[in-house]
Amino acid sequence: MPRCSIRRKTGFNPGPKPCSKRFPGFRGLWLGLLLSGQLLATVHAAAPEAPIDKLGWADLTEAAAQLDRLHALVVAVDGEIIYGRAFRGPSLRQPVNIKSLSKTVLSAVVGAAIDRNVLESTDQPITDILEAPAGASPRLREVTIGNLLSLQAGLERTSGPNYGPSVNSDNWVDYALSRPFKAEPGGRMLYSTGSTHLLSAALTKASGRSTLELTRDWLGQPLDIRIPSWPQDPQGIHFGGNDMRLSPLALVQIGELYRNGGQMDGVQVIPKDWVRQSWQPRGQSRYTSDGYGYGWFITRLAGHRTYYGRGFGGQMLYVIPDIGVTAVITADPTPPSRPYFMRKLDRLLVDFVIPALE
Repeated sequence: MPRCSIRRKTGFNPGPKPCSKRFPGFRGLWLGLLLSGQLLATVHAAAPEAPIDKLGWADLTEAAAQLDRLHALVVAVDGEIIYGRAFRGPSLRQPVNIKSLSKTVLSAVVGAAIDRNVLESTDQPITDILEAPAGASPRLREVTIGNLLSLQAGLERTSGPNYGPSVNSDNWVDYALSRPFKAEPGGRMLYSTGSTHLLSAALTKASGRSTLELTRDWLGQPLDIRIPSWPQDPQGIHFGGNDMRLSPLALVQIGELYRNGGQMDGVQVIPKDWVRQSWQPRGQSRYTSDGYGYGWFITRLAGHRTYYGRGFGGQMLYVIPDIGVTAVITADPTPPSRPYFMRKLDRLLVDFVIPALE
């Protein structure tokens, strides 16, 4: 069992004593809040509109407020929200476009599908499920579910300059499958939303159900989070790896699921081994040199092993297991967005959050 379980539908969850040892003064602060009639916010509790700041992080608030694209910031320690503020834009409870952070969520759905034998394994060739279009390379049979998850399919990218032609095509799946090979399957990482859209198509074909239905059943219900519909391709397949809509609090639940080894409230939602596999570096980002597993990047922040998902514009989900942290940032998802902005988001954790919790 996780050291600090997250209780459902309650307004109060002090958690077991190990939580109070995570940072100095927390237990005394909790008693003070209890005596004054204030209730601790938990991941499952409805988030108040008023900001949450259990540690008096005035410097963090000031630094975050200066980032004019940043919308919301939430920090949970051992499952309890100690900081939560919507600086601008939607509230912490409102679903927002998480862009390519959707790839991290989709990976959890794939893990659940393998656990339920809807998909065979990460070694299953994609051509076992999806029919190759006319003119596609015969090497498609070498591309596996795992290659698509780790963005190592070897196919020409459909992100970046190729994104427009992909989503403007008549058939997004055939477009992705018919790309020429630019690398060996299982070789270098080629960041491509076409790869993750093929996963959504495979889930739909293998299960006979939409990716939306599967995500609601396998993640939404056990995590008690709202999952609205998101865009579909011309064939009705929900966009794989982009444009999902989740609230900052829902994203905290996704992070907590992984931090707790795939468990939520004592229920194994995804296999513990899926978390291990997802957090194992396979490829490497050409832009940051960070490792990449199954939908998660792997790096170090302030010396701590950190796993994160990211989406265009600054949609971020961080999990730092050794200090019990799950953090979520949402930001303006519209262009333009610059790579240095994500580095500024990292600095919020490095300069303020991590030092306070070590």
